[in-house]
Amino acid sequence: MNKVKSVAVMASGDGSVAQAVFDAFLHGELAGVIKIEKVISDQPEAGVLNRAKQAGIPTVTLPIKDFANRAEWNQALIDEVAKSKPWLVISAGFMRILSPDFVNQFRTINTHPALLPAFPGAHAVADALAAGVEVTGATVHFVDEGIDTGQIINQVSVQVHKGDTQAHLHERIKIEERKILVQVIKELVDRDEEPA
Repeated sequence: MNKVKSVAVMASGDGSVAQAVFDAFLHGELAGVIKIEKVISDQPEAGVLNRAKQAGIPTVTLPIKDFANRAEWNQALIDEVAKSKPWLVISAGFMRILSPDFVNQFRTINTHPALLPAFPGAHAVADALAAGVEVTGATVHFVDEGIDTGQIINQVSVQVHKGDTQAHLHERIKIEERKILVQVIKELVDRDEEPA
């Protein structure tokens, strides 16, 4: 019997992408495969915290303003995640750059609303629209010390429609982000359980 893998989820916003992982964990393809130990947010009002509570998942908030400086916050985040001994950390819209110490200690994946390496950073959807591209998409990648520079695991394309607003385009990208994030977690589990 394969051991259930411990996972920590980090998110800053509404949590619609994280919700896909919660659903797959509770009654989908990740049920009995992973255990979400906790959801960590840097925003006490983040919608993801309510979603986690409804799913029965413990939550932790670490607002940066509660710490004397960024280095203290970085260490607090490492300490909080380390308690779960996670096999994987999932950044699902966590809007903070992770410290080198963090990414060297925990295997971390992130979703990004663009086809990396195109349009890294916090304004990927707006940047894609401003550039006039016909196709953008979603990427799941490992997190390294750079901004959206880690090894790409999977990507999916999304057509840009004429007259698209940022909100409309981002909503269509999120639909794909949710699917490929769950798919990637499952693939990583399967890959880890193949005999060496």
